[in-house]
Amino acid sequence: MNTDEPNDKNKSDLHIKKAVALKYEMHKDNAPRVIAKGERLTAEKIITLAREKGIFIHEDPELVALLSKIDVGAEIPEILYRAVAEVLAFVFRLNQKVGR
Repeated sequence: MNTDEPNDKNKSDLHIKKAVALKYEMHKDNAPRVIAKGERLTAEKIITLAREKGIFIHEDPELVALLSKIDVGAEIPEILYRAVAEVLAFVFRLNQKVGR
């Protein structure tokens, strides 16, 4: 069996809408925390709420798949620091440009 190719279950999972919301308070938290996550309708609600609040939305199915395994309220694991830090740095630069 070739492990490089996703099985049928993994292929169908890639097409399910998922969302994970993170929060990071620089002087309070050691690492970003998962504050919400969901699939299908719940994911749509998370995304809609983020848009309504003007919160940046980054689409990365592979990162979402990893983050969705983390419990709500838990900090992200060290192995994901770099990937999440790159997104947060991008958001920080965007916020500076628009004066937030």
